[in-house]
Amino acid sequence: MAKILLLGSGELGKEFVIAAQRMGQHIIAVDAYEGAPAMQVADAYEVINMLDGQALDAVVEKHQPDFIVPEVEAIRTERFYSYEEKGITVVPSAKAANYTMNRKAIRDLAAQEVGVRTAPYRYATTEEELRHAAAAVGYPCVVKPLMSSSGKGQSVLKSEEDVSTSWKYAIEGSRGDVQEVIVEGFIRFDYEITLLTVTQHDGPTLFCAPIGHRQERGDYQESWQPHPMNPEHLKTAQDMAQQVTDALGGAGIWGVEFFVSASDGVYFSELSPRPHDTGMVTLAGTQQFNEFELHLRAVLGLPIQEIPLLKKGASAVILAGKQSEGAPQYTGLEEAAAIPKSDFRLFGKPSTRPYRRMGVGLAFGDQEELEAIVERAKEVAGKIRVD
Repeated sequence: MAKILLLGSGELGKEFVIAAQRMGQHIIAVDAYEGAPAMQVADAYEVINMLDGQALDAVVEKHQPDFIVPEVEAIRTERFYSYEEKGITVVPSAKAANYTMNRKAIRDLAAQEVGVRTAPYRYATTEEELRHAAAAVGYPCVVKPLMSSSGKGQSVLKSEEDVSTSWKYAIEGSRGDVQEVIVEGFIRFDYEITLLTVTQHDGPTLFCAPIGHRQERGDYQESWQPHPMNPEHLKTAQDMAQQVTDALGGAGIWGVEFFVSASDGVYFSELSPRPHDTGMVTLAGTQQFNEFELHLRAVLGLPIQEIPLLKKGASAVILAGKQSEGAPQYTGLEEAAAIPKSDFRLFGKPSTRPYRRMGVGLAFGDQEELEAIVERAKEVAGKIRVD
């Protein structure tokens, strides 16, 4: 039995803990607030500010884990190098965690060191620098905090008049203490995908079937698998994903995002060294192992031979509508459960705020068109109300 320290205890962490418990592992879940989803199913938990390096050191010293598994960006990741020196396995690796938790490091590695194709980009640390960066890459452009998740702080900058608003929104949505943004040229893409990529210490790099998704406010609303793709574009995305993950090293699952243009090809967008929110579609049973089970197996060094696609599937988010510190109540579960070829997950978050993701509706099928399966997942999500 391994001891795993999970840094970040949201819904993705919760599903990872469930997968780990089924494999007999011991999990300590860490987050900034008590009662976080993963804490509810873990063996133990700690409440700390993970940007406090001394607090992080104290938790590592207390629990002496075999593995450290990051689930969020807001962590003092430079501490990971010393943990590796002490013999603790950081997932996927200390280098990977440091590079991918900050959009600047991973973009420079992908575009300059590895040489994969990306949108043109600049950085800005002030509103005035943002103005110059936007002019350099051209309007419209996309502005993102260097450290954020689930689309927080992300906006499309359409003209110079929007610079001030976009800067403030990005900084407010930034996680951690990094006051810097990346400005990306706008790619005229036909669709975007997440390519879940599994790296292994003693096995080949494997790829899940591509996942398509739709976003609002920078956050995913629905995802589906498999997204139909030109085989040449899929092969290009797989090659890019392998090049970047090889450069970072380590074992685990990676959510690698791409923009795809039918006429212009594939652009690397972002990478997360952990299960991806759009990958919750795998909870619909689309694969032999869902993304959380794949992550765990890769972390533990259990060999994964292949990742067969078993059926089509879709996910749709269940969102809160307003701010509340009280325990949320859910209605409509019976109506949701009555929908055929479907399922749902409620994450157990202890409070709500507008647009907070509280659960996910799932749907699956074999012979149906993907559009019908997506609509069924949306119907499931729409039946469940958060009060």
